[in-house]
Amino acid sequence: MDNQHRQIKGYRELSQAEIDLMNEIKAKGAELGELVTKLEENQARITAEHGTGDAEPLRWIAIGKSHLQQGLMALTRAVAKPEFF
Repeated sequence: MDNQHRQIKGYRELSQAEIDLMNEIKAKGAELGELVTKLEENQARITAEHGTGDAEPLRWIAIGKSHLQQGLMALTRAVAKPEFF
């Protein structure tokens, strides 16, 4: 269905500049997601090669992933300016 956001309370029409910003944020998010996956794979490789490894790098990767996701969501909300909590 076209223009579904119009039927969801609290959302507004975005300008083309705002749409472009949202798409740029989404693209950076995909790029960051790929980086996180590489970090996770690298840590898995290190663990496989050296046996049970230090859990701290995995913890920091998870923290970084969560913070990046939170930051990207904050940026999209800054552009979209939803009218709800």
